Amino acid sequence: MTKLDELFRFSQSALNLHAYRQQLIASNIANADTPGYKARDIDFASALANAEAAQGKPQLPQPAGESAPLGAEILYRSAVQRSLDGNSVDLDIERAQFADNAVRYEAQLMFINSRIKSMLAAIQG
Repeated sequence: MTKLDELFRFSQSALNLHAYRQQLIASNIANADTPGYKARDIDFASALANAEAAQGKPQLPQPAGESAPLGAEILYRSAVQRSLDGNSVDLDIERAQFADNAVRYEAQLMFINSRIKSMLAAIQG
């Protein structure tokens, strides 16, 4: 493992988790009218902490079926106000979470970009 790998591993983990979370939230929005659908999400902070703790340790194979990256646990959101058909998606909450996650993903990309630029500046002198 090189120093560059170590330098960008945290960012890679964060981006992978943000991308997966965006998929979950998009799925929630898409299923807002599906009877009985339960809104899902991950605890981003815990998942990232677990990924960092497991860094360098051998990873066990993921079970078949739907699994989150880096061992993130898929959780169900508690409904603020349940609908009659059992659907727990609140579109206002989902849209806010979608926007927040997108901004954080973009911020992580900007952070990586600035790190690369500063390394290039140091190399070029």
